[in-house]
Amino acid sequence: MSHTAHIPSHRKPRRSASKLALRAGVAGGVLGTIAVAGAAGPANAEPVTETIEMPTLGSLETGAGLASAVAASAEASQQEALDQSLQTQENLALQKAAKEAKTAKAEADRKAAAEKAEKARLKAEAEAKAEQERKEAQERASRASERTQLTSTSASDDSSDSDSSSGSSAGSGESETQAPSGSAAAIVAFARAQVGDSYVTGGTGPNSWDCSGLVQAAYRQAGIDLPRISYDQSSMGTSVSLSNLQPGDILYWGSRSGSYHVAIYVGGGNYVGAQNSSTGVVERSLDWDMPSGAVRLL
Repeated sequence: MSHTAHIPSHRKPRRSASKLALRAGVAGGVLGTIAVAGAAGPANAEPVTETIEMPTLGSLETGAGLASAVAASAEASQQEALDQSLQTQENLALQKAAKEAKTAKAEADRKAAAEKAEKARLKAEAEAKAEQERKEAQERASRASERTQLTSTSASDDSSDSDSSSGSSAGSGESETQAPSGSAAAIVAFARAQVGDSYVTGGTGPNSWDCSGLVQAAYRQAGIDLPRISYDQSSMGTSVSLSNLQPGDILYWGSRSGSYHVAIYVGGGNYVGAQNSSTGVVERSLDWDMPSGAVRLL
């Protein structure tokens, strides 16, 4: 049987270099003991000619290399995990940036749409105002034309009341300075209370009116029900001269049976009427827009 000590040439990769060194030291001690025992044997004993293999430095270096490989593998795994973490963070940052860019674009589009709508609104308002001014100019021109054409008609209407008007024309100045009373006072007070309200076509109050809606509501204060339309209102009562007006009289523009605008005479040479959407309900002098005629219901 051979006395050669066989040292395993392979080690498990996970054993450390320190354990390999310990094993080498133990093996060396055992071989040393065997050598001493051989020397102390009988003199006539045959000399030991077999050699014993000692552990080489290469075995130790192999263990150290395995440890280094394990450490390198662990470092590589750690680096890979770090790279994956950085990639994940980069992806999340890209997603966040894309979301923020999308939100910013949506907000910019919303603001652009709002600005466009505001510009369109302002343009529409400007066009509507210009159209309203044009219509008002046409109405004034039409009223002037109507007054010229209806001069003869008004004269014939006034001729039927010539007897009464001749006696009262001299005292018209007194009626201008006298405060209205009774039903006329109620009509005038209501009309003046609405000055400043807005004009709306078809408006019947309480805060917006058209011309005939205001006259109808004012006369309702005196218990008098008037038709809703201006030419029906001017067709009622008795025709009176513009030089013989009394508070509460209905003024009209156009012909008596085809008037297109009405207002209420409030005394002092003034009238109250719902003029248009630009002015609303106002109190104005007769000279500002002379009416075509007047009727009296009181």
